Amino acid sequence: MKTILALFLSFFMLWPVAHAGEDRALKSGVFDPPRLAPDFVLAGSNGANIELNDYRGKLVALGFGFSHCPSVCPLTLANLAQVRKKLCASANELQVVYVTVDPERDTATRLQHYLANFDPAFVGATGTPEQLAAVRQAYGIAATKAAAANDASNYTVHHSSYIYLIDREGRLRALVPFGKSVDDIVHDVKILLQQ
Repeated sequence: MKTILALFLSFFMLWPVAHAGEDRALKSGVFDPPRLAPDFVLAGSNGANIELNDYRGKLVALGFGFSHCPSVCPLTLANLAQVRKKLCASANELQVVYVTVDPERDTATRLQHYLANFDPAFVGATGTPEQLAAVRQAYGIAATKAAAANDASNYTVHHSSYIYLIDREGRLRALVPFGKSVDDIVHDVKILLQQ
């Protein structure tokens, strides 16, 4: 009986330690081992060239989308804005970089106005179709233009909708799928900011 009681007490003493480890695990897909994020230089919505390496020392949430997106992109950006709000004093340690998949319509100026609707600190990136295709290939992002039946100028772009979390040292650490909750993203961001 004493042995059973001792095992029972040991279980409840170790249970918080075991579950504390679970709280330290990322809830998104993990890059194991982490590897350097492919660098790029694109025209930024902030009026300067954006080089990913310039954000070393911050955590970067890197996404791909476009300003005419009807649903997925606005939801993703709204969620990232909520993440920054929930970070409070640590918000400035997270930089959102959003690379367009629609260079025909997304100028740097248009991206600036579009992203400011979500959070003025967000930075958009655009470039030539060739530059953007190279960045998408480096990150495994698919993007396909789909024109409306009778109007080639009215089109959408079907694209991958992941968010990459890149740590302070420029390494890919997590892949956040579309639909991940704001609280789960905040959880992952806080863990990576503490490292």
